[in-house]
Amino acid sequence: MSEEAVNSTGGDPLHSVADALDAAVQAAKDGVGDAAEAASRAVPAIGGMLSGLTYKACYGVSYGVVFPTMLVVNLVPKENAAVHGLIDGARAAMDLIEEMKAKNAAAPESGASESPSS
Repeated sequence: MSEEAVNSTGGDPLHSVADALDAAVQAAKDGVGDAAEAASRAVPAIGGMLSGLTYKACYGVSYGVVFPTMLVVNLVPKENAAVHGLIDGARAAMDLIEEMKAKNAAAPESGASESPSS
């Protein structure tokens, strides 16, 4: 094919390839921009979904624990030996926990750690 025929049908083939590559690069850049925009819209939606799911799970667990406990508490008569024993036992357990916390807080300050004997 002669040079005149190439020029009359659209020019240099390398120029056509370069134009096609430029178009492909521009399309890729546009695709990346569109993907970034879609991701920026999706992140808040996913965060909201996870937040709602976390709330519902914690609500369900809390309700499942508190409701039966309060139901039993309201069914038990208030002035009897069993209730007084439960209250005294709960107070003793809380006192023991406070003592354990105080002991653990004091141990690092003393600088000596107790090692269990074998």
